[in-house]
Amino acid sequence: MTVKINEGCIGCGACESICDAVFKVEDVAVVNEAAVADNMDCVKEAADSCPVGVIEIE
Repeated sequence: MTVKINEGCIGCGACESICDAVFKVEDVAVVNEAAVADNMDCVKEAADSCPVGVIEIE
C-alpha cells in the first residue's frame, strides 16, 4: 500500500491532525511511508477528510 500527496495540497493540516504518525505538513503534506502499514485506518480517514482530495491511496 502506498500513499502519496498529489499536486494541489493547501497545507491545511487536517491529515496531520488525524494521522500524525504518517502525515507531516511543512509547506505541503509529506508522507512517512514507513508508518503507513501500521496506521491504515487513520490514513483512510485523513484521505476522506482532505478538503482538496489530494491524498491518494494505492
